[in-house]
Amino acid sequence: MPTAVLTDRERTAVQAYLRLLHTVRAAFDLESSPPLVPPAVLAEAEQALERAGLTGNEEAFFRLLENWCPEPGP
Repeated sequence: MPTAVLTDRERTAVQAYLRLLHTVRAAFDLESSPPLVPPAVLAEAEQALERAGLTGNEEAFFRLLENWCPEPGP
């Protein structure tokens, strides 16, 4: 459950990043060499980060991600 209040653009950036992450994981699961990630998925994440003003500010982005989607406990 989200623990931080995000703007629409920040939420879109986090969601695009999570789609990218799941796509990359799926590509590795297929054991293709090299793993294939559709360019559209990467472009979507990049555009969402740019619209949210997070391009080049990975620290702020990952802080948002951690607050919105915390890792499950042990």
